[in-house]
Amino acid sequence: MFDMFNLLLNASGGSGNAQPGQGSPWGSMIFMGVLMIGLIVMMIVPQKKREKQARQMLESIKPGTRIRTIGGIYGTVTVVKEDLITIVSGPDDVKLVFAKGAIAAIEPEETSPETDAQETEQTEAE
Repeated sequence: MFDMFNLLLNASGGSGNAQPGQGSPWGSMIFMGVLMIGLIVMMIVPQKKREKQARQMLESIKPGTRIRTIGGIYGTVTVVKEDLITIVSGPDDVKLVFAKGAIAAIEPEETSPETDAQETEQTEAE
């Protein structure tokens, strides 16, 4: 244990015979600075990546795209304006207008049972 403590003191610029609390604080300050920079980078880089993905998702929305809002409403986009999106939702084709920021995700296209049956028939015929 004492050897490990001496090794740390020597690495931080202190002498091996120095008392705890004596010695150069520069090693500790440099270590803390590098640690803080590393933590900041680890927080900022993933955030920027998520923002870029969200921006690309919103830019790719066009009429006919199936979406899910942050409120959990599913619908199909009918009109895209600058910051507004009009969707049709539900069995009554209710038109709803949302801000682009309210879009949580683009949903995959639904397949109906008829489409699945046609694909199965085409696969079996080949």
